Amino acid sequence: MDSSSITRRQVTRQKLYEAAVILIAEKGFSATTVDEIAERAGVAKGTVYYNFKSKTELFEELLRHGVGLLTLSLRTAAESTEAGGGTRVEALDAMIRAGLVFIDRYPAFTQLYVAELWRTNRAWQSTLLVLRQEVVAVVEEVLREGVSAGELSDEIDIPLTAAALVGMVLVAALDWQAFQPERTIDDVHSALALLLHGRVSGH
Repeated sequence: MDSSSITRRQVTRQKLYEAAVILIAEKGFSATTVDEIAERAGVAKGTVYYNFKSKTELFEELLRHGVGLLTLSLRTAAESTEAGGGTRVEALDAMIRAGLVFIDRYPAFTQLYVAELWRTNRAWQSTLLVLRQEVVAVVEEVLREGVSAGELSDEIDIPLTAAALVGMVLVAALDWQAFQPERTIDDVHSALALLLHGRVSGH
């Protein structure tokens, strides 16, 4: 397969991902048909099946694609901060902002991801758990480095703290978009940064 064919296929898959995420976020997985996804993406129904064996596979690949983008954005934020001489806490702060930027850019995907994470009867549940761990692992790595460098307390529970930070960003961002849309991303980031730096108590 030449590079132009690969690029065309990537563009087609991107269109299908975007169409699927919007429809499934609006209607739910069961109520969304392959015909509707094809129509929204502006492609023939056969094109969907050429790229994916089934609607379930399309959805599973959509989850992989979206979480891959999120994981990359978090890792890039951490690495850029550290390359610039920043601390691990500053890297975590940059990751919070990167997470908010991602969620602001892909709100339908984020709503879908969070909703599906708590369902237990889906064919892609095991895939979701693996993907969740990929996101959390990026945060765990920075926390572990922070503890090793003496920047963070060695008493922290790294897996639980990483999961809490990821959950905090996801839930706060969804709340922001649904109930406080007048706030800017800077407002939300500032509020979460106070939690990160432990300054909520006023001490």
